[in-house]
Amino acid sequence: MAKGKKQAEQAAPVEDARLTGKEYAKELEKLHIELVKLQLWVQKTGAKICIVFEGRDGAGKGGAIKAITERVSPRVFRVMALPAPTDREKSQMYVQRYLPLLPAAGEIVIFDRSWYNRAGVERVMGFCTEEQVESFLRVAPLVERGIVTSGITLLKYWLEVSEEEQTRRLKGRIHDGRKIWKLSPMDLKSYSRWYDYSRARDDMFKATDTQFAPWSVVDSNDKRRARLNIIADLLSRIPYEELDRPKVVLPKRQKRGDYREPDYPFRFIPQKY
Repeated sequence: MAKGKKQAEQAAPVEDARLTGKEYAKELEKLHIELVKLQLWVQKTGAKICIVFEGRDGAGKGGAIKAITERVSPRVFRVMALPAPTDREKSQMYVQRYLPLLPAAGEIVIFDRSWYNRAGVERVMGFCTEEQVESFLRVAPLVERGIVTSGITLLKYWLEVSEEEQTRRLKGRIHDGRKIWKLSPMDLKSYSRWYDYSRARDDMFKATDTQFAPWSVVDSNDKRRARLNIIADLLSRIPYEELDRPKVVLPKRQKRGDYREPDYPFRFIPQKY
């Protein structure tokens, strides 16, 4: 009895203090090094990886994606954030416009929102019918099974944020000139529909949280910890290996020879800083 109680106490979540900037940067650097190893392995082996990020407005999807991609090649790590569908795309099979964006060999594709728009924002904001939502929830697992059986590693992350933290973040966007673009009229409308989003999320999980393409939930109330945990988790789910690389030595520069600096009026930009 005592042993079981002790184990339960150890398993209980602990409210840790927020990471300092220095602590965060130190851990992120370690993970960035591993992401570079992953990148080289993906290029070498021709692996195909697809990562889906979903969550409420203000949950931190963009920041998590930026943390993943800021030290790797955009040719390998490709981020997809699609605009609203065109009239032609609206006439297509719903998932059709996403399929050409899936990774080919040697690519990692990250969706900043994905085909799950239909189960979330489109449903809550009335951009589709309930019949269309029900059809999507039936079809999505079949499509994802096809994605997985084609050899693509599919990772799906749902970032969960509290009502209070979402409010704090969205209010912060109002007064921050760097973030005001992230606060659209759609965000303001959706903010008032917290429980409609909760119901939509619950239905989505019930229909699409499968064994072959499960949802991984991220507590994103602490942005720094969430980013580190996401990167650590995705690295743990991909069987990459560090590849041997030849030692890099810079070659000697060529001699000047008869080259002379030109007497040309280069237009340098003003040095304001």
